[in-house]
Amino acid sequence: MAFQLLLNILIAFTWMFLTNSYDFAAFFAGYLVGLLMIFILRRFFNHRFYLANIYAVIKLILLFIKELILSNFEILKIVLKPKFDAKPGIFALPIELEEDWEIAVLSNLITLTPGTLVIDVSDDKKTLYIHAMDVPDVNSSINTIKNTFEKAIKEVSR
Repeated sequence: MAFQLLLNILIAFTWMFLTNSYDFAAFFAGYLVGLLMIFILRRFFNHRFYLANIYAVIKLILLFIKELILSNFEILKIVLKPKFDAKPGIFALPIELEEDWEIAVLSNLITLTPGTLVIDVSDDKKTLYIHAMDVPDVNSSINTIKNTFEKAIKEVSR
């Protein structure tokens, strides 16, 4: 991905020098030409087209913002109830992520979401231990995390 982005910027600067115009419009036109060239020649690169990764990152950020807002409302409902009926608990989340940075991103996203906290990562890096403020159903919590954050991180990295 980084190679494709750098190549696209190099093509944009080359376009500026060839057209002898050094303003943003020339750079943008060269960037679009480079984008088209890289898209046409994408089968010769080892990785997928880099705009797909950028789209996946934006999707992950929007997913996190959505989960952050929903989680805040859930915590607010628990805190404002006159009777505390939440069921806090610790559960093990089996993960399919392989790279250290993927596990770190998942752990940070879970920890930054109110009401949840990653306590530990297993030695084999296949399980996260999570404390949640309210766990009515462990399987539901596991499926929610796997179908949101873990799936989005896989789209970014693969």
